[in-house]
Amino acid sequence: MATALNLPQSPLLRTLPFLRAPKSTVSIRATSSSSETPLTSTSVTTEQEQKQGLSSSSVTFVPPPDFKPPEPKRFGVRPDKTWDILGASLALPFRLGTGVFVSGYSVSLVSKNEFPSGQYALDFADFKVKETSKLGPRPEKPIEIYEFESCPFCRKVREIIAVLDLDVLFYPCPKNGPNFRPKVSQMGGKQQFPYMVDPNTGVAMYESDDIIKYLVGKYGDGSVPFMLSLGLLTTLTAGFAMIGRMGKGSSHAPSKLPPKPLEIWAYEGSPFCKLVREVLVELELPHLLRNCARGSPKRQMLYEKAGHFQVPYLEDPNTGVQMFESAEIVEYIRATYALQ
Repeated sequence: MATALNLPQSPLLRTLPFLRAPKSTVSIRATSSSSETPLTSTSVTTEQEQKQGLSSSSVTFVPPPDFKPPEPKRFGVRPDKTWDILGASLALPFRLGTGVFVSGYSVSLVSKNEFPSGQYALDFADFKVKETSKLGPRPEKPIEIYEFESCPFCRKVREIIAVLDLDVLFYPCPKNGPNFRPKVSQMGGKQQFPYMVDPNTGVAMYESDDIIKYLVGKYGDGSVPFMLSLGLLTTLTAGFAMIGRMGKGSSHAPSKLPPKPLEIWAYEGSPFCKLVREVLVELELPHLLRNCARGSPKRQMLYEKAGHFQVPYLEDPNTGVQMFESAEIVEYIRATYALQ
């Protein structure tokens, strides 16, 4: 027994450029590898470490003392994070769920008796909710994007990469960030965000709408989702979506930059994932984001990998830590990488 629902998409309008920021000095960025294998990187030296006479290779990264990854709690919110989650959830009505579903999302109900064991699916009464999607060509290497969390233009691009189910290597560029903001000026000639580099084609560009048009043309079916095709209205609602977390994920906090980017399984429409992204951006920590919105085949991959599907899920190649639970992930990241 099965019933199905398909969500349509539509064309693109252009919007506006974003803000500029003062120049500063930079060392070098991490590098990416294929999205199907663990990410590797070169050693990176932060501006703070240069001042202290240190380099990434001389800094040891270990979990906090007595650290133990928490057990995942399905649909649970830690009491002290209730208002944070509510604030992050305001984006959902403003953006009508854009970034929650993968392109060509389809859902069907299948009897539990007919559903293969070991396959990820939601339970609904005596049925399993089977979710599928229609994906375009897959890039061999992750797309690279320089951006920051509390920018409406950047949010638009994060939404389309969730829709297209792309893995992206993010280089956070918070205000006054000493490492990757200046790198954007070096590469593109101006400090404007978002800035995208596609290592698969050699294409690099500014302008959120141009990036969206490029990505749907190269890795999608060429059509832009409705909520990303409304020009100025798209940008305004993307800005309103951030009201509940105003200012979070925008200002730089000193950190120890690790030699390898962190890896996070997440997607733009999740308020839990947003809290983790905020701290990654503020600490200017490069991270490979493995998008797994509803309908993504990567949900099955994480289910097989961790024995459970829940996001956000963090894998830190610098310490070997793997963990669920957004509040605890935030605490772990700050304890491990923030300069006290």
